[in-house]
Amino acid sequence: MSNSPPPLRQGSPAKRAAIVRAALEVFVREGYTRASVDAIAASAGVSKRTIYDYYGDKEQLFLSTLEETKSAQTEEFQKLLERTLGQIDDVEAALTVFGREFATEIARSAERAAVMRLMIAEATHFPALLEPTSANRSVQHALADRLAELSEQGLLDIPDPMEAAEFLGLLVTGRVNHRSWYGAVHLTDAEISHLVAGGIRIFLRAYRPNIPAHQAQP
Repeated sequence: MSNSPPPLRQGSPAKRAAIVRAALEVFVREGYTRASVDAIAASAGVSKRTIYDYYGDKEQLFLSTLEETKSAQTEEFQKLLERTLGQIDDVEAALTVFGREFATEIARSAERAAVMRLMIAEATHFPALLEPTSANRSVQHALADRLAELSEQGLLDIPDPMEAAEFLGLLVTGRVNHRSWYGAVHLTDAEISHLVAGGIRIFLRAYRPNIPAHQAQP
């Protein structure tokens, strides 16, 4: 006779989305330890049994909530790439628009800031949070693929697209994260633009193709 637990239900997408929204709100407000499944169920408008059927236990609900939230953010990042780094002619202008939009989202998204603070607060109790997630890898791979395409077009010179994608992400968001305390301090559009422009300038110094002397402008 098998003692293995019953398989989890995939359930209704609408109910799962409601549970994730409610769980994120409660976990952010209360922290993992004080958050109750009863409060999450009440906020989501579902039964406590439904949550256990879908996620198994509170720990899995917590980890799944973070993963599903970050997956949704990854989809938005894909749209950002298409919108800003699709068909381009001026690589510096396109990278600047990409960097500005990405950094602004990082600095002003209450959800992103909440997820980051929650992960930092709970990382010692959940070592898995310190490992790269599939969502994080998808973002870097998507950016790396686009940079590789720009390199093939001769707009950039990138021998290692994954490394370049990591550098670009850090250069356009690192100082914004630091100055805004991960969204806790408001930055103006001008401040974000200034920080991003500096990052793009450094990125292009490393990855702009060298123009042969005979092709340079007089």
